[in-house]
Amino acid sequence: MDTGRKKQLEKFIDVLGLSSFHNLLILDQALTHSSYANENKAKHGYYNERLEFLGDAILDLVVGEYLFLQYPHMPEGELSKARASVVSEAPLAAVCATFNMGDYILLGKGELASGGRKRASILADAFEAVVGAIYIDSSYEEARKFILHQLKDYLSLVASGDYGKDYKTLFQEFVQRDGEQKITYALCREEGPDHDKTFYMEVIVAGKVLGEGSGKTKKDAEQHAAHEALKRLHAI
Repeated sequence: MDTGRKKQLEKFIDVLGLSSFHNLLILDQALTHSSYANENKAKHGYYNERLEFLGDAILDLVVGEYLFLQYPHMPEGELSKARASVVSEAPLAAVCATFNMGDYILLGKGELASGGRKRASILADAFEAVVGAIYIDSSYEEARKFILHQLKDYLSLVASGDYGKDYKTLFQEFVQRDGEQKITYALCREEGPDHDKTFYMEVIVAGKVLGEGSGKTKKDAEQHAAHEALKRLHAI
């Protein structure tokens, strides 16, 4: 690892408010996208997908445990709905945006050119990978503290019942508050094998793309696109 990257990672640790990180290579891996690794195989053969897998499991456990203990009378169906809303792509990406995580992620040239540093799916995956890295480098308890601190605003929405919103409806109401306007959702692209595809959708108003979102179904991707558009318009 060169000196420049080491300093960048040390700055990122400070930004996150972590007391220390013993193995910078694990953090570097968490912040390396597969596109970068594929372009730099000779000197950089690792990327963050395995850490993302681990972090996703830890995230589900931590948030599930928190909700289970915090809301002893909430039925299983509501617990599942609340957890899904907190750990979904949009909240994770929004949290990452607050500390500019995209600036620290290593991306391939194509991803960089297409705005990968701000893409919700890349940010959310990196968040999960960082959680996995904290767990490996330190402990479950440190990963737990990190998750609960970063997601505190979204966890607080559960208490008010203000979660799992229909962002498409909210976006339509916001856009059409002064009159009828046509809202279109268009498929940008899809990635992955047939059994595990990720869909990318754009929301378009008056010929202008206002948001992009991704998901395992087109409907989920549309919801994320609407959520992104609402944030850009400072409507939420």
